Amino acid sequence: MTTFSENPISFLRLPHVKQRIGLSRSSVYAKIQRGEFPAPINLGGRAVAWLESEIDGWIRDRVKASRGGAQ
Repeated sequence: MTTFSENPISFLRLPHVKQRIGLSRSSVYAKIQRGEFPAPINLGGRAVAWLESEIDGWIRDRVKASRGGAQ
């Protein structure tokens, strides 16, 4: 029998990542190089994607930092 977790893993491709975070492709990759943004997962060939949970966490961290640590 197959079981499913309550929080399935979801991938986001670059266009959706850019839309969610409001940054350009070059800004995303610059932040990755500086260790300020989650690295993508290699899907094979030249295809990459990001874990939605990591992007959500990055967004939450930006909100906390913007609000002085308060939610």
